[in-house]
Amino acid sequence: MAKAERTIEDRLREEYFDLLPVIRRVAQQLEAEIKYHLLTISRGLSKYERLVVTSRVKDCESAVQKLVRGLEGAPAHREHPERYSLTFLKDLAGVRVLAFPRRRLIEIDSTLRKKFHWKPDPIVGDGEVLAFKYCGYGKASQKIKGEYQIVSMLTGLFWEVEHSAMYKPDPELRGVARHLGMEQRRKEVLQALKGFEEQFETLLQEGENV
Repeated sequence: MAKAERTIEDRLREEYFDLLPVIRRVAQQLEAEIKYHLLTISRGLSKYERLVVTSRVKDCESAVQKLVRGLEGAPAHREHPERYSLTFLKDLAGVRVLAFPRRRLIEIDSTLRKKFHWKPDPIVGDGEVLAFKYCGYGKASQKIKGEYQIVSMLTGLFWEVEHSAMYKPDPELRGVARHLGMEQRRKEVLQALKGFEEQFETLLQEGENV
């Protein structure tokens, strides 16, 4: 009986676990560097302010499926799977910087841009920037890119819940993320969170000016 040929997904899964130690090292290095560069801001926070830096490594299936989806417009990739690599992805190793209130985001972004000089790739929704995002090669590897995001803490925490509930659900719930009603509710939540932060900062400013 002829041995079944490995699929592109099989090859990419094997590559993922070969790369995993390097991906983890990139994420850990990037997290440590960002925390170090933000020490001055962290130490100057008021009691009501928050700044949290966390790293994450993209899991195997998410990485494989993202790359394969990106290749759907290139029909030849199934015939030549050896040409494709997970190193094409920009977000195998990532760091997210969450801050509250929103006015801290510009200060954090300015500080990190002076240190990393990476290519900007902001997350945009409804014509406005929802998060600053950058990717590039760091000290830990010239093979695996790192990515960092700077986002409002309220928005970032909502995204974490949304991602777990809507983008990695049980198979029977996969249509939820694409439902028009859920998309509208999502926009309303993001606007409400932004409104809360803006009102908080307005009242805070008024109090400081008294």
